[in-house]
Amino acid sequence: MLDLVWLIPALPLAGGLLLILFGAKLGEPRAGWLATIATASSFVVTVAVYFDMLSRSAEERSHVVTLFQWIPVGSLQIDLAFLADPLSITMALFVTGIGSLIHLYAVGYMHGDPKFSKFFLYLNLFVFSMLMLVLGENLLVTFLGWEGVGACSYFLISFWHTRESAAVAGKKAFVTNRIGDWGVMTAMFVAFSTVGSVSYGAINEAAHEGTISKTAISAIAMLLFVGACGKSAQLPLYFWLPDAMEGPTPVSALIHAATMVTAGVFLMTRVGPVLVESYGWVPDTVAAIGAATALFAATIAVAQNDIKRVLAYSTVSQLGFMFLAIGSGAFVAAIFHMVTHAFFKALLFLGSGSVIHGMHHEQDMRKMGALRVAMPVTAFTFIIGWLAIAGVPPFAGFWSKDEILLYVYADNRLLYAVGMLTALLTAYYMTRQVVMVFFGEARWNDASAEHGAHGDFKPHESPRVMLVPLVVLSVLSVVGGGLQLPFGKNLHFLEHWLEPVIEESERKISGTWAYENKYVLLGVAIVVALVGIALSLAVYAKRRLPAVEPKVLENAWYYDAAVARVVGGPGKAAFDGITRFDARVVDGAVNGAGTVARGLGGFVRRSQTGFVRAYAALIAVGAVALLAWFVWRGWLA
Repeated sequence: MLDLVWLIPALPLAGGLLLILFGAKLGEPRAGWLATIATASSFVVTVAVYFDMLSRSAEERSHVVTLFQWIPVGSLQIDLAFLADPLSITMALFVTGIGSLIHLYAVGYMHGDPKFSKFFLYLNLFVFSMLMLVLGENLLVTFLGWEGVGACSYFLISFWHTRESAAVAGKKAFVTNRIGDWGVMTAMFVAFSTVGSVSYGAINEAAHEGTISKTAISAIAMLLFVGACGKSAQLPLYFWLPDAMEGPTPVSALIHAATMVTAGVFLMTRVGPVLVESYGWVPDTVAAIGAATALFAATIAVAQNDIKRVLAYSTVSQLGFMFLAIGSGAFVAAIFHMVTHAFFKALLFLGSGSVIHGMHHEQDMRKMGALRVAMPVTAFTFIIGWLAIAGVPPFAGFWSKDEILLYVYADNRLLYAVGMLTALLTAYYMTRQVVMVFFGEARWNDASAEHGAHGDFKPHESPRVMLVPLVVLSVLSVVGGGLQLPFGKNLHFLEHWLEPVIEESERKISGTWAYENKYVLLGVAIVVALVGIALSLAVYAKRRLPAVEPKVLENAWYYDAAVARVVGGPGKAAFDGITRFDARVVDGAVNGAGTVARGLGGFVRRSQTGFVRAYAALIAVGAVALLAWFVWRGWLA
């Protein structure tokens, strides 16, 4: 079965190609069902590969399928090959599984859109690109998927491009990610120049065995981290992700939960030995930036009023937790939180889409309230997602976040404090969102005129095709923590599964104070989550405390505005200067060379008279000059 791993990306690609050819004829809803079936079929193949791999010993859980030799150039030999191992199959499982649910949801959500078929074409190509990224056996195949994801994200984020905000958001995502892509490309060059290969196996082996210098290892690690910061929205390149919610809600769920933003976390885990064997400041930098991003984004989410923007900043914050884990040597915990986050964040985004659909495209939480009555299924499932991300046991997010904080405590107490503060803020702002949307007074009648309802505006529950994915994801958000329970080594299912990949890089914390007192830390995490919930209820439900929502947080610390001023001011001036240099110096040199060549040609052309006596005279002059030169050289000698 492992030899059929190529089918996993091939099926969404086939769906995309069929939609290119026949999408317009199929129309709604058949185009949507075709795309959904293609992604679901990929999920079925992934499950079959998973069970085949599960039946094998740990040593046999790595299989390379080579389709053909892609680039044979001298010593550079790169195959178009796929790597099936526990990490890539784990990624493929939730990419295709959650991707299928999002496709199904989109069939209902995109009903009536004039570009219905085109939307599902982009979705299929997006999933195909993500699968190429995670299944690639080498950095170049991964980069092929990496760029494909970036291109598709542009089309999906700016899908409603007639809205200026959507068009700007798409361009911002595309340009920002190109900055990160520079890091990945440069890392490939460094890897080939030092290791002689861009294969993950060769690079990790060289790092582990010390056959390349620590400087080269550290350079590769940091350059890949630059790429990860772009794709996974970490400081200073995070600002594209909150604006990505300008795309349709299924796009937000796909990008924020199961695909694009997880690419950076996957990449750093894949090259775990490189990170571990680099200079100590490299993983420390990864952990520090992860912690700073987590706290920074959490403070912004506290003051947001757009239902999707709250979740967008939450995604940035949760990704920070994952990089904090990676920098602390907790690779299993990072993947664990990635998986649980995919469950509850997809649930929350699709739940927000259900609210927007039921509220006739309203996204301002200040115009909602009491929606639990009008939208009971959406409310119930959304509350489950809230409890999961807030870190309330026994929901999935609690277990994964607790494991991260356990490793962080063993590594750096200061970063642990930052992580706990972020966890408190997460519980606070997510409770705020639930209260504003589903509880309190109904404020939607106040906005009835804005929607042309003339006073009879009433929210409604979403159709069944949108509710089924919510129910499935809510179940996963409850039971997902069972992948890695802390009560005994025999319950560390994910750790045992990933062991062949992360064994060399996972940090050992047994014997530390944190490990010996892990239940104390677990209790602290519970208390922190409950305190955050209680504070938010006191502010927004009971009105006993004033709301603290300063403009500086609502405007994201003015970071985005500052970047815009730099890019639009000195940045634009610099680019204009480069353009002038290119036009006047570079192009001028090329054009000047052409002018000189034309002038010389015109001069030489005059000597072509057609008279033999003229040619003989020239030959004689040349012979005399040559003879004189030889005599002169002989005299000098």
